Amino acid sequence: MEKPNLKYIEKLAGGDNSLKNKLIDIVKSEFPVEKKAYYENLKNKDQKKTEESVHKIKHKISILGLEKSYKIANKFEHDLREFNFERVKDFDKILIAISHYLKTI
Repeated sequence: MEKPNLKYIEKLAGGDNSLKNKLIDIVKSEFPVEKKAYYENLKNKDQKKTEESVHKIKHKISILGLEKSYKIANKFEHDLREFNFERVKDFDKILIAISHYLKTI
């Protein structure tokens, strides 16, 4: 499994450490809230809200440089439109990897 990184954030910040830290703080504050909402929506079997949660989290996946994981999340988002929840375990692995990584930065 690929590992999250800060390359994209560093590119966006363009050497501005203050901006880099602000972007990291945003990801660190928003991700847990979005992850919690995702699991609540999944538990409630609310397909539409689960799809919306995946869409929001997908942006964090991209920002953290997870290209393969982004593709998985994108497929999962589209699958959910068809009430297909088969990629839940793959998506869970991504969420776990990001959660662990955010504790280290």
